Amino acid sequence: MVNAHCHLELSYLRGKIGRGCGFAGFADAISRVRHEASEVDRVAAAGYWQSRMEYDGVVAVGDICNGNSTFGIKSNSRIHYYNFIEGFGLNTKDFRFLDRVKSEAKAAGLTVSITPHSTYSLQDASFRELAVAGERLSIHFMESRAEAELFHGRGTLHERNVRLGADVDFMKYGSPTGRILASVPQDKELMLVHNTFVTEQEISAIQERFGERVTWVVCPRSNDYIEGAFPPIDLLRRCGVRIAVGTDSLSSNERLSLIDELKCFPSVPLEERLRWVTTGGARALGLQDRIGSFEVGKMPAVVLLSGIAWGDMDLLPEASTQRIL
Repeated sequence: MVNAHCHLELSYLRGKIGRGCGFAGFADAISRVRHEASEVDRVAAAGYWQSRMEYDGVVAVGDICNGNSTFGIKSNSRIHYYNFIEGFGLNTKDFRFLDRVKSEAKAAGLTVSITPHSTYSLQDASFRELAVAGERLSIHFMESRAEAELFHGRGTLHERNVRLGADVDFMKYGSPTGRILASVPQDKELMLVHNTFVTEQEISAIQERFGERVTWVVCPRSNDYIEGAFPPIDLLRRCGVRIAVGTDSLSSNERLSLIDELKCFPSVPLEERLRWVTTGGARALGLQDRIGSFEVGKMPAVVLLSGIAWGDMDLLPEASTQRIL
């Protein structure tokens, strides 16, 4: 199984931020609490939850990194971590420090790429620079209605920027989708993460530009935790796009369990959901030649899935996974 979007380094924030605070409120809370724990506690929390994912049968993770705190844990793990070194900050102009973090990841034997965080958290030149620098991109996208409203000078993200005195220079793109289409090179392998408020027209425009190079990653339990919303899974399926699944971080989730994420979509056939967390995730991270399915030359884990309602072919509330090989 593949967890296509995670922030392992934020595992120490489990239970620190309340449910339903809304997107802007969540951003404020992250800024407030992320420096409260000691480095020892941070590493311990990341180590524990990395072990839990390994036990559950996760063999690869698309992991967002803002520093090097988890590199030692990952270099000794059976999980293959694709590390996305993330740039964000409306008031930051020089992102050369990301190259240092990238070099540290490579020195630890890890797969790594630089990526912009989102369409709302970087000024124009910085977003373009990071979009070009990354070999593979993982971009938070349409997680909140406020992302689209920002481009029209309204909404909670706009109000937050005004309160913090942060001006933006990317309004000319008109929307998050417009910014992706104009600023991300067409040949990039691209993961768009969350997609909670994406529309059919936006999906169509992005698919037309990137085709098989784009994967739509959903993290339903995180979206529910922050805003009480869920990604439009029926729309994504109807559009025929490639879907993968992530857990996001423990700042907005109780567990890093892919099976718990799949329980959020009971109307989707179980076989299809299982493809999202296997072949879909493997393709999203460029690991389809190694993991995600049982084929000659690959090295997938063998995972026991228990708690199936066989009559309905659905997951019971107690459904869980365990790696057995």
